Amino acid sequence: MDNPGYRRGSFNSMQSGTSDEDMVEIAGATLDSSVTDDVPPLDRDISRGHSTFNGEGLNGASKMMDFLEEPIPGVGTYEDFNTIDWVREKSKDRDRHREIANKSKESTWALLQSVSDAFSGWLLMLLIGLMAGRQNQQGLFLLIMLQPNPAGQVPCELKSRHLQGWSSSSRGSLAGLIDISAHWMTDLKEGVCLSGFWFNHEHCCWTSNEATFIERDKCPQWRSWAELIVGRPDGAFAYIVNYLMYVIWALLFSFLAVSLVRSFAPYACGSGIPEIKTILSGFIIRGYLGKWTLVIKTITLVLAVSSGLSLGKEGPLVHVACCCGNILCHLFTKYSKNEAKRREVLSAAAAAGVSVAFGAPIGGVLFSLEEVGYYFPLKTLWRSFFAALVAAFTLRSINPFGNSRLVLFYVEFHAPWHLLELIPFILLGIFGGLWGAFFIRTNIAWCRRRKTTKLGRYPVLEVLVVTAITAIIAFPNDYTRISTSELISELFNDCSLLDSSKLCDYINDNTTKTTDDRAAGPNVYTAMWQLALALVFKVFITIITFGMKVPSGLFIPSLAVGAIAGRLLGIGMEQLAYYHHDWVIFKGWCSPGADCITPGLYAMVGAAACLGGVTRMTVSLVVIMFELTGGLEYIVPLMAAAMTSKWVADAIGREGIYDAHIRLNGYPFLEAKEEFTHKTLAMDVMRPRRNDPPLTVLTQDGLKVEDVETLISETTYSGFPVVVSRESQRLVGFVLKRDLIIAIENARKRQDGVVSSSDIYFTEHIPPQPPSSPATLKLRKIMDLSPFTVTDHTAMEIVVDIFRKLGLRQCLVTHNGRLLGIITKKDILKHMAQVVNQDPDSILFN
Repeated sequence: MDNPGYRRGSFNSMQSGTSDEDMVEIAGATLDSSVTDDVPPLDRDISRGHSTFNGEGLNGASKMMDFLEEPIPGVGTYEDFNTIDWVREKSKDRDRHREIANKSKESTWALLQSVSDAFSGWLLMLLIGLMAGRQNQQGLFLLIMLQPNPAGQVPCELKSRHLQGWSSSSRGSLAGLIDISAHWMTDLKEGVCLSGFWFNHEHCCWTSNEATFIERDKCPQWRSWAELIVGRPDGAFAYIVNYLMYVIWALLFSFLAVSLVRSFAPYACGSGIPEIKTILSGFIIRGYLGKWTLVIKTITLVLAVSSGLSLGKEGPLVHVACCCGNILCHLFTKYSKNEAKRREVLSAAAAAGVSVAFGAPIGGVLFSLEEVGYYFPLKTLWRSFFAALVAAFTLRSINPFGNSRLVLFYVEFHAPWHLLELIPFILLGIFGGLWGAFFIRTNIAWCRRRKTTKLGRYPVLEVLVVTAITAIIAFPNDYTRISTSELISELFNDCSLLDSSKLCDYINDNTTKTTDDRAAGPNVYTAMWQLALALVFKVFITIITFGMKVPSGLFIPSLAVGAIAGRLLGIGMEQLAYYHHDWVIFKGWCSPGADCITPGLYAMVGAAACLGGVTRMTVSLVVIMFELTGGLEYIVPLMAAAMTSKWVADAIGREGIYDAHIRLNGYPFLEAKEEFTHKTLAMDVMRPRRNDPPLTVLTQDGLKVEDVETLISETTYSGFPVVVSRESQRLVGFVLKRDLIIAIENARKRQDGVVSSSDIYFTEHIPPQPPSSPATLKLRKIMDLSPFTVTDHTAMEIVVDIFRKLGLRQCLVTHNGRLLGIITKKDILKHMAQVVNQDPDSILFN
C-alpha cells in the first residue's frame, strides 16, 4: 500500500486520529481509520525503558543506540489498510511458545503459567460462545402448534406457563436483543397491544382468553392504528390510515438506522462478510471489529430489519460475533499481540455467529471453513467446533423459540420423496444458479454506480427512498407485508387440517379427513398470484437494497426468493399429480388420494438453490439447511439443488457475491480457490519494470539518519530491501518502512545524541567511531534477515501458490544472487486482474 510521506517528529501522526473527518470510502461505507480495539496504540510506554550502549557512553570513543537487548515499542505492528506478514507472526508465536516451554522447567509458577497459556485458547472460545449465544440469539420463538380445547380456546394455563418461560429467558439474555426487538418493532408498524405495549401481536393475543386456535391473531387487546385513530378496523379510510402508519414507521426506523451508522460507526453498514473474509486473510482494518461497531450494528440491525427492507440479520450476526471475538482477544496477550493468532480466534467466532444465527452449530463450522476462513489449521477447526457448541448450548438453554428446539424453520412433515422428483429439484437448482448470477451482476453494477455517481453522496436520502418504495409496494400484498422470516416459515410448512393459511385452502373430501393431495381451492390460486408478485418484487428490490448504508444481510432475502419459487413449483406439481395421476410419470408412486407431493419440500429446495447461487456455498449450505429445518431425510434433494445452482452460476460468472464485493472495494484478497494458469514469470510481474527507475534500497552501512528520513519522505513504499552495497546488490534482508520510522523516532526520544548526522548500521558488528561522532543507531534487530526470495525465472503460478499458502506480503526477486526487484501481494492481484481483462487499478490496498 502506498503510504504517506514521513516527516521528523511524525511518529504520533502515524496513529490515525479519532475525527470522523479523516475517513476513507471503502466497502460501501465510510471507514473511520481511528485506532479502536483492533491494534494496541503504538506509542504505549514508548518513553519508558533504558537505552543500551556499547562503548564508553556519550563522551567515549563509541556511542551506539542498540536495540538488541529490549523490544522497541510499536515495531512489529502494522499500518491501517495493510496486510500482515503471516510468516513473521507465526515465527513470533513459535518463539513465544519456546520461551514459555523452557521457563516451565524452572519453577512451579512458570509451569502453571504454561498450563494457563495452553488453556487460554479454550477459555477464549468459551467466552465467545457465551457472548455470541446471549447477545446474538434469535430471541423470538416461532408459532407453536397448540392443541385447542373443545371450545376452540387456547388453554389459559398453557399460555401462562409458556409466557413465563419466555419472559424469564428473555430477562436472562438482554430480552433477546435482536430478534425479539425486531419482531416487536415489525408489529408496531401495524398496531399496538393495549395490555402491554412491549408485547408483539402474537404474545398480546396469547394473553387473551378470547383468542381461538383458528383466529389466534385476533383479540381485543391488539388494536390496529386505524382502530386507535378513527375508531374502526375496516373500511377504505381505515385501510388508508393503516397504510400511512406502516410507511411512516418504516421510514422512521430506516432513518434512525442510517443516521446512527453514519454518525457513530460507519463500519456497521452492510453485511460485513466480505470485510471479515479480507480481515481473516490478513488485512488490517482498524476499528472494524471494535466496541462502537458492535454496539451500533446491534442496534441498527434491529431498526433495519424492522423497517421492512429486503434484508436479513443472519449475515451481519457473523460480523457481530467477530466483534465479540476481537474484543475478548484483548483479555489475552497471546492473541492481542499476535495478528495471526487473533485471526484464528476470529475464524472460530464466525462459526459461532452462524451457529446462533440459524441454530446450526455444525453448519457454522463448515461455513467458516468453506466461505470465510483463510488460514484454518486443525486446531482452529476444533476450537471453532467448541465455540459453536457453546453458542448453540447457550441458545438452547435460553429456549428462544419457546418450543424446545434450536432450529429456526422447523418442519413438521417427513413424507418421503420420489426419485422422479429430482427433475423439478434440478430445475429449482437451475433457477437458483440463474438468479444468483443475475443478482451478482446487477447488484455489483448498482453498487459501482453508487460509488461513482452522486448517488453515493446522499446515503440517508437513498435509504429513505428505497424504504418508501419498499413499504408502499409491500403493504397491499399479504406476503410482502409480513417479515421475511415469517414468510419463509409459512412457505416451508406443510398444510394441516386446521391451518388457516390461504396456501392451505384445499377442497376437502367430506368422507376423509387427511392431508393427502387435494384439489386447490380459490384462495390457493389467489395466494399463488400474490406469491408470484412477491417473487418479482423481492428479486428487484433486493438488488438495490443490499449494499446501502445500513446493516444488511443476504441470507434471508435469498432464501425467500427461492422459497417462493419452490412453493409455486410444488403447488403446481401437486395439482398436476392430483388431476393427472394416471400419467406415466406418476403411475406406481402417486396413486389417487395419496400424499405424494409436499410443496413445503420444494420451498426448502428452492431456498437452498437460490442461496447457493448467490454465495456459491455447497457443503455448508446443505448442512445449514437440514439443521435449519430438521429435515435430515431431505439431504439428497438439497445436495442436488445446491450443486446444480453452483454449476449454473459458475458457468456464467466464477465469483460469489462476497468475492465480487471484495473485488469491487479493491481489497487485497488472494482467493485460494482460484487457479492461476497463465504462463508468466516472476520477471514479468516484479517491480521495477523495464525503463523504470532502479529499485530503491538501503545499504547495510554508510547511511545517516537524514538519508533514511529523506528516502522515507520521498517514496511511498511500505519497505526497503537492504543490500551489501549498491554496486554488488547482494541481499542482506528487508526492513519495513513503519519499523524504520518507529525505531528512529524511538531513538530520538530515548537518546539525545541521536541527530540527523548519526550513522545507521544494519550489520552485526559496528566499526570503531571517532570520539567526536554522534551516537550510532544499530537497526539490525528490526530487519528481516530471511526474506523470501525467488529467481527471476520462477513461474508465476508457483509464486502465487507461495503467496497463498505462506501469506506473504512481498517476496524479493534475484538473479545469480543479485537483487533484481520485488513482488508484492498488490502486484500479484493487479497482474491476475490484467490477464483476465479486468481493471488492475481496482486493487487499492496492499
